[in-house]
Amino acid sequence: MFISPMLLHKIETPFNNDDWLSELKLDGIRFLYSTMDNVKFYTRHENDVKDRFPELVTGQIPKGTILDGEIIISDENGKPDFESLMSRFHVSNSRSIPLVSKNNPVTFCAFDVIYYKGKKVSHLPLIERKELLTEILPEDLPRITKTLSVQGNGKPLYDLVKSQDLEGIVLKKKDSKYEIGKRSKNWLKVINYKYMTVLIAGFRKSEFGWILAFPDGIPAGVMELGVPAEARKSVYKFAKMAKVEETRDHIYFPDDSLKCKIRYHSLTKAGLLRLPSFLEFAC
Repeated sequence: MFISPMLLHKIETPFNNDDWLSELKLDGIRFLYSTMDNVKFYTRHENDVKDRFPELVTGQIPKGTILDGEIIISDENGKPDFESLMSRFHVSNSRSIPLVSKNNPVTFCAFDVIYYKGKKVSHLPLIERKELLTEILPEDLPRITKTLSVQGNGKPLYDLVKSQDLEGIVLKKKDSKYEIGKRSKNWLKVINYKYMTVLIAGFRKSEFGWILAFPDGIPAGVMELGVPAEARKSVYKFAKMAKVEETRDHIYFPDDSLKCKIRYHSLTKAGLLRLPSFLEFAC
């Protein structure tokens, strides 16, 4: 049984308020763990991926339960490793899955419960659903755990996240209901973005994407997000006036005269920008 999960709004600045709970924002994949009929694991887009993650199957989650959470893979420092998780997520070959589930297992981190003992509990206040979650999850499950919350203290938690270079925090109103399929202002996320000025080295022809480079000219990846129409037009106009190098698929600018300020999540293991987003042009 699939339930469309409750989604978050984004804010820029954390706050302290004892009417809200603060949690780590885990750098993983949204995941619904259902035992309503048979055991099923759903992504937020209703894909059942149970067969890919046999290490999460257990008889200790009561029948009639739907849990909401994230799956993660931790690196050697105990931090979520999104690239490793994505590599694991895309393994669908039935012969490969037993090996990767043993050598590179995921962990399911539950942060909410939507159904319990076959009954919908989404109408209950979040603080009561958190108590149910504690009842549902045994302490000794090796690959399933509960996301911890603290009352208020959004600012110090965010400062800790920044110092540890983690993804961000989530702020949730303590008395909030679980709003199935809605994006609610009762759940807020604050992302630990990084900021940088980069070169616009060119763009793709067939689909939108600016080719970025670091200030030293080393390739930085492609930016597809957050670029307004006027900024796109400015780059196309620049290309008509400047000397460019053209291939079948790309236009390249041979100098470093076009720059912009961006924000991004992190660097990939290959040293590229992860999810860069345009802020403004730079001098």
